Amino acid sequence: MSNDLYVSAYNPDVLSCIANLSNDEVFTPPEVANAMLDMLPQELFRDPNTKFLDPAVKSGVFSREITKRLLKGLEPVIPDLQQRLDHILHKQVYGIAITEMTSLLARRSVYCSKFPNGQYSVSHFDDIQGNIRFKNVRHRWKDGKCVFCGASEREYGDEKRGEGLETHAYEFIHTTRPEEILKMKFDVIISNPPYQLSDGGNAASAIPIYHKFVEQSKKISPRYLVMIIPSRWFSGGRGLDAFRHSMLHDDHIRILHDFFSAADIFPGVEIKGGVCYFLRDRDTSSDCEVYTHNGNDVKQSVRPLLEPGMETFIRESEQISILRKVQNISSHFFTEIISANDPFGFDVREENSYKRVRAPYQLKSFAGSVKYYYNGWRKNGLGYVDKKYIRKGLDLVDKYKVFVPRVWGAGISETDWVHPFVVGPNSCSTETYLTVGPFDNEETAKNAVSYMQTKFFHFMIALIKNTQQAMKKVYSFVPLQDFSCPWTDADLYAKYGLTDKEIAFIESMIKPLELSSGKNS
Repeated sequence: MSNDLYVSAYNPDVLSCIANLSNDEVFTPPEVANAMLDMLPQELFRDPNTKFLDPAVKSGVFSREITKRLLKGLEPVIPDLQQRLDHILHKQVYGIAITEMTSLLARRSVYCSKFPNGQYSVSHFDDIQGNIRFKNVRHRWKDGKCVFCGASEREYGDEKRGEGLETHAYEFIHTTRPEEILKMKFDVIISNPPYQLSDGGNAASAIPIYHKFVEQSKKISPRYLVMIIPSRWFSGGRGLDAFRHSMLHDDHIRILHDFFSAADIFPGVEIKGGVCYFLRDRDTSSDCEVYTHNGNDVKQSVRPLLEPGMETFIRESEQISILRKVQNISSHFFTEIISANDPFGFDVREENSYKRVRAPYQLKSFAGSVKYYYNGWRKNGLGYVDKKYIRKGLDLVDKYKVFVPRVWGAGISETDWVHPFVVGPNSCSTETYLTVGPFDNEETAKNAVSYMQTKFFHFMIALIKNTQQAMKKVYSFVPLQDFSCPWTDADLYAKYGLTDKEIAFIESMIKPLELSSGKNS
């Protein structure tokens, strides 16, 4: 068997074109896998003692590309091809598959046979799994949730899934001691783990799990850790705040490639907020090489992941200089006047369910009623509700205020544009909106809206916002203004002393309102 013959058995077109399981379990194209492997010291592939692990095997692309590199790198050490191949596949390349199907697919990719103990395997094993194992583990339920991954028992329990469906109880994260799974040390852990699990609600409420693969990998303490994950962790979010804090304070992360659009590396796949892959070096620490990919534009900088005084990752270095100028002048921020989620307490659910209990409202006013803004009111008409159903925010009801959607855009700064509107006294809203204010009169509220319609305002939001969600915290860097007068971008650029280059950056990053995505509810 020649080296060329073995390599030709690996057809990259197959793994480039293979359909994804879902947007949560995305197959890695071979060119992306190789870009991630390029971050590693290449002498690893010339060392017969280097051990590699993919703890979330899908197509087997990482194991396959690692094997190809080792075949070339170890040729001077082990000249005989079959001996070299046997050594690599038996003693250097390991994987833990996420499903039985992906274990078969990966073995076919790596061993050229889904049965590594069969006659067609390029290296013979005594068992049917080889070094790509799959174990059908179970969730461990407590109070309706899995204690390891947080999966909903209602969604993933045995009664729901039955015998024919995957449980998505991934072996690597369903243990407190991941090092005991294969009982060995690894030099490199590299993977593209599953991203999230449904919790029975809508897609936006899914439970992130990719960070658990990173955390488990750190427990094993490999020399190098390389993973590709959604970029949503940059600003935290559901279950991710502790992970964000840990990652941003980890000066062992030496390289970070950040892609604003996941489609740039996963064609046809939309992942809100983009994706990133990183290299963590256990034995060295310093500032991080950050590569920011925005379409064909790639910017490089060397900087800490966490700027002094920040709590989130700032994606572009130009954003940092503008933020510093704002912070040098302003000490009050928009979070002081914008409400938290569900400002009037209408988000009520049935017991042990995600189904909402809607307050009874009418489409005609009645004695003592309060104007009621709900999702769809523009089409179906303004609602009216009894004041007794308002559970909080009563101090806002009789004031002028501005309503702003809680969900808007797509996490794309260039086209996202919020559409606030002024409402008068005797009004409230469902959890569809957040409330800005209150204001003493309509004119002041309109001046606030003028500020919220500037590119500067949207630029400051984009420092944090990278999904559709626009909770209170995305306004954390937006400076508060004096709303006794209206505001324009020219006014704001002058106030904060922005240079022509900084202004051009904002103008390039935020498209005009007329080019933005569709109007919000």
